Amino acid sequence: MATKVAGKGPKAKEILEFNWTGINKRGVKVKGLMRADNDKQVRAKLRDQGVTPKTIKKKAKPLFGEKKITGADIALFTRQIATMLEAGVPLLQALEMVAKGVENPRIRDLMLTISADVGAGSPLAASLRKHPDVFDSLYCDLVDSGEQSGSLETIYDRIATYREKSEILKAKIKKALVYPASVIVVALAVTVILLVFVVPQFEAVFKDFGAELPAMTRFVVTLSEIVQAYFLYVAAGIAAAGWLFKRAYKKSQKLRDRVDQLSLKIAIVGTILNKAAVARFARTLSTTFAAGVPLISALESAAGASGNAVYRDAILRIREEVSSGMQMNTAMQSAELFPTMAVQMVFIGEESGALDDMLAKVANIYEREVDDLVDNLTALLEPMIMVVIGVLVGGLIVAMYLPIFSLGQVVG
Repeated sequence: MATKVAGKGPKAKEILEFNWTGINKRGVKVKGLMRADNDKQVRAKLRDQGVTPKTIKKKAKPLFGEKKITGADIALFTRQIATMLEAGVPLLQALEMVAKGVENPRIRDLMLTISADVGAGSPLAASLRKHPDVFDSLYCDLVDSGEQSGSLETIYDRIATYREKSEILKAKIKKALVYPASVIVVALAVTVILLVFVVPQFEAVFKDFGAELPAMTRFVVTLSEIVQAYFLYVAAGIAAAGWLFKRAYKKSQKLRDRVDQLSLKIAIVGTILNKAAVARFARTLSTTFAAGVPLISALESAAGASGNAVYRDAILRIREEVSSGMQMNTAMQSAELFPTMAVQMVFIGEESGALDDMLAKVANIYEREVDDLVDNLTALLEPMIMVVIGVLVGGLIVAMYLPIFSLGQVVG
């Protein structure tokens, strides 16, 4: 199966947002937010849903931008809906209660819009698919499975658990990547401040010494002059390079895949990313398979959720081999990417008929390992920060005071 790669076509037409109110088929006043090209399209869509529109107003854009719906937000309101469904609260009432209890206006409008769709007779999964920027295909497929099987409350609990664990794992990976970067930024910032503001003060004193400066001091003074002369150009160049890379990264699938490949080879961080990808694969596959999604479709969802191009391609190859009759553990082993323990546990799950349970255990194991590795990385970097900054600051101070130490010889 070929992997679909989203390309960049012509610039899409801007979709506007409209706040609306109306009366549904039951005579109940409803309201919500709808995205459309114009108000006529909103009116037509509402009538198709059995809602008689009363007011339709274009939503004004806030001056400083609007708060976005984050992954943590999705996990939270998914858990709220799951809890209310398990308590026997009807779906419509659960959606309305969530809408009333949130502070983020985007979530409130989203829940009211979905509630209006469902109230007009639309299946929940179909309503969710109208908002692909919030609900991915995996989320919608699981909800659809729950509606088809009549176990929506159970499925929603699994989705909530999946989203919560995904957000926790994402936060750990972010911590692992941000912390080393912060060390480098702090070290560079301290060095630049010393070279730009402190060293020139000493340089003015050195000119009155009338003697040749030590080699270390000359090097630092020269470095300070270079930084003062070219710092703005270098900073602008780095900023431009970063912007160009970010732009190219968004547009080029090959570049994103290459970055994914290289990131897995970084010391310590690469190990964390590898284990996190295995954890995501196992967690996604366990959730979808337990929800009644066929294994072939579940593997496709797991490929998309793996978070790394190397694992995505490997999982798609596993999917092809499983669809041709090969056992999944054999296909995983032939990929030469998954740890032996994960392969063995999948083998046990396939033999015992409890694949979803074994995959959940694999996910738990590797999520804990990621947690431990991130903690170890943090503990390792804390003294390294002190050493790096100490060497930089200490080296600059020693270089500045060397001429002062030999001042007596110069005077004599």
